Amino acid sequence: MTTNHEVTSAVGELAEWQRSLRAQFPIVAAHPDLAYLDSAATAQKPQPVLDAVQTYLTTTNANAGRGTYPWANRTTALVEQTRDRVREFLADPAPGRSAVHFTSGTTEGLRTIARDWLPDFLADGDEIVVPVADHRANIDPWTETQRLLARQGVRVRVVEMPYQQASGDYDHTALARLAGPRTRFVAVTHVHHVYGGDMNVHRVREAVGPDAVICLDAAQSVGHVPVSVADLDVDFVAFSGHKALALPGTGAVWARQARGPAFTPGGWSGTPNTVGIVSLAAALDWLRAAGADRIERWTVALAARLTDGLSRLDAYEVVGCRTSLAADSPVQRRRGIVTFRHRGIGSGDLGFILFSHGFMVRCDQHCQGGAGERSESVRVSLHVHNTVEEIDRLLSVLAALG
Repeated sequence: MTTNHEVTSAVGELAEWQRSLRAQFPIVAAHPDLAYLDSAATAQKPQPVLDAVQTYLTTTNANAGRGTYPWANRTTALVEQTRDRVREFLADPAPGRSAVHFTSGTTEGLRTIARDWLPDFLADGDEIVVPVADHRANIDPWTETQRLLARQGVRVRVVEMPYQQASGDYDHTALARLAGPRTRFVAVTHVHHVYGGDMNVHRVREAVGPDAVICLDAAQSVGHVPVSVADLDVDFVAFSGHKALALPGTGAVWARQARGPAFTPGGWSGTPNTVGIVSLAAALDWLRAAGADRIERWTVALAARLTDGLSRLDAYEVVGCRTSLAADSPVQRRRGIVTFRHRGIGSGDLGFILFSHGFMVRCDQHCQGGAGERSESVRVSLHVHNTVEEIDRLLSVLAALG
């Protein structure tokens, strides 16, 4: 729940903190006339991350695990230390037992789980729960596994995750009715990439019981809100580095290693993306210092300000939960993502218009699953470098379009 008082408090209390962090983004500082509002697609990079990359490439650059000379040893150590940083960042309660595998991003991470782990975990007659109104990256790998196993004579039933129509949240009560002893694997999303809602994953464990494996798509939460695997009680977490302030082409899968066989990606891994992994370590360090809780508080306040303003403009429809449009709504859970449509202007045209006024937003179907929103829309996604002034200026431009 976010109230008008909380929005005002967050803006006032965090203003100096936010200004000091905004100044650390060179691309933002270099373009004061532009407002980057597409952090859900990829995040901008603070100077300490860029410095870490530059330092690594000019002092230590070498392959990992393939040499005994100092540069190679230091690179190998950096990779292993980053695994520990991932565990720490996710509040891993048993770091000595879990595994961290580096990937190119969330999509590859989920596909790696689906390809290299899930087939050995499932048996004929088992069920998997798939979130059919979420991002396709958290749908397609699981249905592909179903088809793969079917060709081997193993029949796995896909159960569609139930949703609450009013809020867009998972329907945890309905999920509890659907789950049974053959419910073996449940795919969930932490923060929805279109609706911006916290999907209350902590309630999924209660609904499906203690034995089902839960896999979390954390693409829109890691780097944006606090993520605790201890609190969520999930078994896998996949996330993208480029959405968490690191370089593109890197990400990670964290595996609890408590339910089912140990997670060991198959095949020869080849050369790791060492510079991407270095950037991820620096990004996680920067985020920990900044405080994920404060970043969440700031972006939730800006999203509430935007939804409150949009709810007063008759020409616009905000996508998602209809009862969370005002900042004093009792169900306000938009985590820095607000998606909307103009009732008379197409989303593509609206995107061009907004860029002409200095706003960079996303305009399309947002890689939605088949049960999600199919019409194009404009998505505003925020991070710590965004300001109240940018939101107010955006609302002013939108209001002038009528």
